[in-house]
Amino acid sequence: MNDKAYWLTNVRLETGYHYENETVAGTITERFHVKIEDGKIQEILPATRPLTTEWPKWEANDYLMLPSFRDMHIHIDKTYYGGPWKAPTIPTKGIITRLEEEEELLPCLLPVAEERAKKLLDVLLSAGSTHIRTHCNVDPIVGLKNLEAVLRAVEEYKDKVSVEIVAFPQHGLLRSDSISLVREALKSGASLVGGVDPASIDENIEKSLQTVMELAVEANANIDLHLHDPGHLGIFTFKRLAALTEEAGWQGRVTISHALAFADIPEKEAGEVAELLAHLGISITTSVPIGRTIPIPLLDEKGVDISLGDDSIIDHWSPFGKGDSLEKVGTLAERFGFIDERSLGQTLRFITGGVTPLNQEGERVWPNVGDDADFVFVDASCSAEAVARRAKRIAVILKGNVVSGEL
Repeated sequence: MNDKAYWLTNVRLETGYHYENETVAGTITERFHVKIEDGKIQEILPATRPLTTEWPKWEANDYLMLPSFRDMHIHIDKTYYGGPWKAPTIPTKGIITRLEEEEELLPCLLPVAEERAKKLLDVLLSAGSTHIRTHCNVDPIVGLKNLEAVLRAVEEYKDKVSVEIVAFPQHGLLRSDSISLVREALKSGASLVGGVDPASIDENIEKSLQTVMELAVEANANIDLHLHDPGHLGIFTFKRLAALTEEAGWQGRVTISHALAFADIPEKEAGEVAELLAHLGISITTSVPIGRTIPIPLLDEKGVDISLGDDSIIDHWSPFGKGDSLEKVGTLAERFGFIDERSLGQTLRFITGGVTPLNQEGERVWPNVGDDADFVFVDASCSAEAVARRAKRIAVILKGNVVSGEL
């Protein structure tokens, strides 16, 4: 299905909500014919209208069409996936244990890094993700070699998935003296500045955050920081990052990954900090950890842009992970009790860059003529069922081309 122009026939789209006693009781769907041309949606016609065309036709078999997904936090450069099974050890020194392990592990993984990155990209694609943000180790142990392996993998998959690469100084920007390496990575294919725990890893919040911001401004790059530090130590770091974001004029260009301190403080304080982040356009990406879940509904209510990611997929940090964004948003729905039709369907926006087929009022807002032809067909009656049951992905389309599965 790589024609320049074609029709998808009998596509099921959501068109509204069904109400009973002023309560959403179900989702209304209807069949449509959708014309794709030059990677865009060009026409959307009710399937009740006869379709006379010279263009090729592809039968969608009444499968539900949803916006394709995004995995906004993963590490494809250092995974065991595709190799022999190996569970991680129990850390005796916390995160430092993992950093010490990497000094021996990363050089050993280099010969298979590109191959395993591609295998992981296949997993993400099959689950419906056509955009990912991967953090890639940049440190004195491997230099830029992990980045080079990821860039080769991404080049091979450039027609299947869009990939952002974060230059990630896993061992500490200051602690491992990786400033020059991050700068070089940004000139060599990475597009975001990364960092990790300015307090507990770099042991200098101010200098670490200022250096990250200087690197970002110098390279005109966005920022994505891993911040795991707990309680008020973490919250203080958020506030200093917010201040530096405003000073640099970097509003809308900063992401906090994990932001675990939000799980440790009272709701009122969390709400106040969330308002500060929202005001400056500082977004949060979470992997929805079971043991220390941040208050996602509160942050969302305060206007913080929330996205989801898988983080580790079967590596020396964690034996878990499926690379499935729909599974991840289903976990979020379970964790916070989103069980009704509307709230289940609306959670989809956390993995689609904010796009849902219906808005809160039940009006169809996606797809529209002119939209990119990036979508996934699922075996479900509606978005709510797709989230609740982690519906089977039938086919994944990027720029009008099938990149995984088949119709």
